[in-house]
Amino acid sequence: MADDTITEEIEDNATGPKKVTIGGESAEAHSLLDQIEADKYLASKRANASTNRGLNLRKIAPPGGI
Repeated sequence: MADDTITEEIEDNATGPKKVTIGGESAEAHSLLDQIEADKYLASKRANASTNRGLNLRKIAPPGGI
């Protein structure tokens, strides 16, 4: 799932170096704060897109009632 992949990427980036230079080539990762904010944003988008909002309204009729 995408959620597991994002979480794994954040963990890898948190434990790895922020900036790497190899053979004249350099790469820099987004800050950890930016990654956490992106993860929260994507999680909220998935939650809003969900059809199950956690609240179900049902009309209950007791047995034998009119």
